[in-house]
Amino acid sequence: MSAYIITDIEITDPAAYEEYKKQSPVSLAQYGGRFIARGPEPEVLEGDWKPGRVVILEFDSAEQARAWWNSPEYRNARDLRQRASRGSLVLVDGVE
Repeated sequence: MSAYIITDIEITDPAAYEEYKKQSPVSLAQYGGRFIARGPEPEVLEGDWKPGRVVILEFDSAEQARAWWNSPEYRNARDLRQRASRGSLVLVDGVE
């Protein structure tokens, strides 16, 4: 079953985050991940959520998503993202 990582990111160091954006796709592809959506200005249709940059990643399974997030291939990019931004990531299963 597909799984998704959904992020809400506040970028605190734009230059470093640009470097993260260059590094992360390589490791993502190695684990079968795909960008589904990403953008700096999401439109809130209901509620009072004030998201920053929202990114949605799709994987073939939650296991692959976890493997990517914990992988040595992603580690340097993840550390860079954590230094260049604040945010939240959630992993959710898709529906059959």
